[in-house]
Amino acid sequence: TPSVKLDVDGGVVSRHATAGIGYATGAGGTVTQLTDKSTSVTLNTICGLITLAAENIPAGARRTFTVLNSTVAATDGVHIGVANAGTLGAYIPWVSDVSAGSFSITIKNETGGGLNEQPQLFFVVFKSVVS
Repeated sequence: TPSVKLDVDGGVVSRHATAGIGYATGAGGTVTQLTDKSTSVTLNTICGLITLAAENIPAGARRTFTVLNSTVAATDGVHIGVANAGTLGAYIPWVSDVSAGSFSITIKNETGGGLNEQPQLFFVVFKSVVS
């Protein structure tokens, strides 16, 4: 399969009703936290799925962990979302830091009770520059 780099001066758009613009199969990866929801993980892909550890998070509590990722530059944007929560609407995740080689995710239990689930989060790195 040939490698192609597309370098344009204008915008790149998709008019396809279902294809859109994104990464192809093989660009992503998966990783599972081993100990608790504060344990760092390593996944050196441009997008992926993180399965969090089964650790009880009390109502309203937050946990922050680092994703070590060699594809990330300090100027990049990282988007995350809940892929599978267990309890619907229970978890609110956000990117709390981006650095060269890593980003941090904070997750909050939004329910009125403790949860001991393994929610899954997806992430996508958007390459960016400051110039």
